[in-house]
Amino acid sequence: MKYVLMFVETEQFAADLAAMDEPERERAYARVHQWFAEHHDKITHHAHLLPADTATTLRLDRGEPLITDGPYVEGKEVVSGFTEIDVDNLDEALRVARAWPGCPVVEIRPIAS
Repeated sequence: MKYVLMFVETEQFAADLAAMDEPERERAYARVHQWFAEHHDKITHHAHLLPADTATTLRLDRGEPLITDGPYVEGKEVVSGFTEIDVDNLDEALRVARAWPGCPVVEIRPIAS
């Protein structure tokens, strides 16, 4: 079964990352690269997204489509990347997601087939 893990940054996570000195930031990124290496056999695709201020939002729920710059989603969390994994079931997807060393929120969603 294929799942998408959506990595969600919070404002606090982004601030903490920005406050790190270069060696500390490199160690944080090394942990993320290690996670990808450890789970490469389950990962079918992954991408890091550009910052939220590069987003364009299209709202289709207001009669005429409304296009705005930026994500403008409710809340203070932003999807910063995603990974598609191919695992046997949700339990295995949860095991993979629990090991994620990056941003503090991971949304797990099955892919419709």
